Amino acid sequence: MKFSFIIPVYNRPDEIDELLQSLTKQVYNNDFEVVIVEDGSSIPCQSVIDLYKERLNISYFFKPNSGPGDSRNFGMRNAKGDYFLILDSDCILPPNYLLEVEKALQNDFVDCFGGPDKALNSFSDVQKAINFSMTSFMTTGGIRGGSEKIGKFQPRSFNMGLSKKAFEASQGFGNIHPGEDPDLSIRLWKMGFETRLFVNAYVYHKRRIDWSKFYKQVNKFGKARPILNSWYPEYNKMTFFFPSLFLIGLIFSILFLIFGISFFFVLYLLYFTLVFVISSIQSKSLKIGIYSLFAVATQFYGYGVGFLKSFWNIIILKRKPQEAFPELFFKN
Repeated sequence: MKFSFIIPVYNRPDEIDELLQSLTKQVYNNDFEVVIVEDGSSIPCQSVIDLYKERLNISYFFKPNSGPGDSRNFGMRNAKGDYFLILDSDCILPPNYLLEVEKALQNDFVDCFGGPDKALNSFSDVQKAINFSMTSFMTTGGIRGGSEKIGKFQPRSFNMGLSKKAFEASQGFGNIHPGEDPDLSIRLWKMGFETRLFVNAYVYHKRRIDWSKFYKQVNKFGKARPILNSWYPEYNKMTFFFPSLFLIGLIFSILFLIFGISFFFVLYLLYFTLVFVISSIQSKSLKIGIYSLFAVATQFYGYGVGFLKSFWNIIILKRKPQEAFPELFFKN
């Protein structure tokens, strides 16, 4: 089995430098390939790639901008390996990443896997807080931290493995973004392929993000989910509704509070207190604990509003997704 890393990049030469540096430190004796796909960047990273040509088996491709899903497909079509490891450019790998992937595949092969993400100590406090909200069992983001069912896992494309066989059968990612990764997982299931969570194959996901970008990201996640539910209703789950229900419940708890009924509002205060305490203990920082309150609130509000808007347009009004939310679709 030969691994090919598939890494799309868009205007991020500094990020790709950190990722490639971590690839040079892999404790792995076999050869592996690195395929960099520059997705129409105005700030290309070829000069960074050139620095690693002596240390890595690396290929570099520049193509017009068509989105991360299409760029991953482009990379897989041009890769020489038979198992593709798909990463976002803002990831950093621990030295044993390839060993963990190989061990898991040798023990029980699967055609598609996903791995969790963690934060490095060098990450900013905002990045650590956002990482908490995206991975903690206290939020629906816990699926990224490894709490989703291991044997029925929807891999996320920041840390994902896909066999060449599964890629050729599925033709890879669609043109929706975000949402292209669960879309691919479901199509693979329907073709008889299996997916799995590899708990030990984690990456450090830096998330080049601030509060505004984080809100836009989770808002798009919320918009994408009802579209996926309309495409694959048999895979709809109540957990997809939780952020919206959480948001609606908070509004009603405030209304009840105005009329002297404080019980429900106290429950929300208790929840956010737990978020603060758990985040502060895990990070050993009160500041990150406070930031995590903002991160969790942003996650629930952004996703919840996006989900409700999309649910109304796609499920109730039966609008075509590409017409209702053109910003979620790339034209290949």
